[in-house]
Amino acid sequence: MSVLTSMQNQSVAAGNDALMPITVSGPSFRPLYDQIKILLTQSLIAGEWKPGEAIPSEMELAARYQVSQGTVRKAIDALASENILIRRQGKGTFVATHTEPTHQYRFLRIIPDKGNKDKVHPTTNFIDVKRGKASTEVASALDLKPGAPVTAIRRVLVFADTPTILEEIVLSSALFPNLTIERIRESRGSIYSFLETGYGLRMIRAEERLYAVAADVTAAVHLMVAEGTPLLCVDRIAFTYGDKPVEWRRGRCLTDGYSYYNELA
Repeated sequence: MSVLTSMQNQSVAAGNDALMPITVSGPSFRPLYDQIKILLTQSLIAGEWKPGEAIPSEMELAARYQVSQGTVRKAIDALASENILIRRQGKGTFVATHTEPTHQYRFLRIIPDKGNKDKVHPTTNFIDVKRGKASTEVASALDLKPGAPVTAIRRVLVFADTPTILEEIVLSSALFPNLTIERIRESRGSIYSFLETGYGLRMIRAEERLYAVAADVTAAVHLMVAEGTPLLCVDRIAFTYGDKPVEWRRGRCLTDGYSYYNELA
């Protein structure tokens, strides 16, 4: 049986009806390493290898998929370049996890204007966790029906004792049941590490849109600035395996002394 045929027939029991297997479409001449990459991703969706765990060796995977070790290496390299897998010299290849210090704030792009470009890890002041219904904007972003149950987290990120970012994070209540502010506070990590360890969903990529806004009453109170102060608004949609959108986030950032920094390759 060819790799492509086995990939199309593979059943993925992810333990969550909302996360569907990857479907393969398009021409049959998809590169072999790309087929292996999709098979590896399907195993990640199915939970065969959890965040932080080692995956089988290249030799074992080559035997499993009946391809060369070089093809497997190329597939793993592609996943490593996307921060889905991590190679560790002399130890093997591991599933990336947000619980690692280097990955906890991987999507955070706010850095100080002065000094080096190393990210400053903020402290978090949670405001509240509320349940409601998905707005049209949120429903569209998360592939939900308008009015679907959602849970909203509000918090302030504090940099060097200064309230800097007011965030609203919206998640599907179906994917993240029994989400409370007490559970989040007890996790003592980033939101993404909490969602990963508490619900088994890992954010692997994000899309952001930036624009300027003026501080409304709520932002002014929580960021301790005057109403109308210029802010940078960052809207984010975060995705898990299979390009499934699972988080909508809006951050209103005070940029006095801080900037949004991104490296383009």
